[in-house]
Amino acid sequence: MHTILDLISAHLDVFKAAVLGVIEGLTEFLPVSSTGHLLLMEHFFGWGDDAFGKSFAILIQLGAILALLSIYFGRLWALATSMFTEWAAARFVIGVLLAFLPAAVIGALAASYIKSHMFDVRVVCIMFIVGGFILMAVDRMNLKPRYFESTEFSLPMYLAIGVCQCLAMIPGTSRSGATIVGAMMFGADRRSAAEFSFWLAMPTMVGAFAYEAFKSRAELAAGNVFIIAVGFVFSFIFGWIVVKTFLHYVQHHTFAVFAWWRIIVGTAGIYAIYILHQ
Repeated sequence: MHTILDLISAHLDVFKAAVLGVIEGLTEFLPVSSTGHLLLMEHFFGWGDDAFGKSFAILIQLGAILALLSIYFGRLWALATSMFTEWAAARFVIGVLLAFLPAAVIGALAASYIKSHMFDVRVVCIMFIVGGFILMAVDRMNLKPRYFESTEFSLPMYLAIGVCQCLAMIPGTSRSGATIVGAMMFGADRRSAAEFSFWLAMPTMVGAFAYEAFKSRAELAAGNVFIIAVGFVFSFIFGWIVVKTFLHYVQHHTFAVFAWWRIIVGTAGIYAIYILHQ
């Protein structure tokens, strides 16, 4: 009897990991907050209360970031081979590092506090709604873009976008949403803002994964590694699809669909937590 129950439990964990991997891949590069979606799903699955459950959302990000790196490999190689001989390439690398710096510093200092006190579904739902209205407001502003290529932002602008990214440490805010909105407010057009969020995701997500993997190394038992691998594969596949299509989408559409999605999901989450629970 116990063997059958254990087998059913194992299959359910694999199913949950697959679902969470799909959600991570679909939401990581969109302005809707992948961490927020994962926390909500983990809450309703009842699979996020232990230390490993809290780490899982960050650990499977590697699938999405590898999807991004595979698509941008040619451009990354070109940067790596020209950054020591061409100022334009070196300047862009410096810009990405400047943008990464605030999150690296604040993340190292406050990661434990954030994870302990802010990884709460109520916080997520509130930030979903707030972020949705912010996206809607930015869409309606009569912004006059000055930058149309993410490689041509000014160095102070890169740093300012990095400061905006720090807001995404509050679950439900969205890393890509914070960087896109920040870039647009500082003069980028919609497409270049979205593309720079891709570039900034590379060091940010790799750093977050490395930090979390090191801290969670004792919890990565054989069974957990397999569960992570399942989430990783689905995260890679769906992350690849989003990266290949998102920039084309934002060239021709506003962020309204993402704004309304955030507001609807956040409102539904509040309803489920407070009304249905009672």
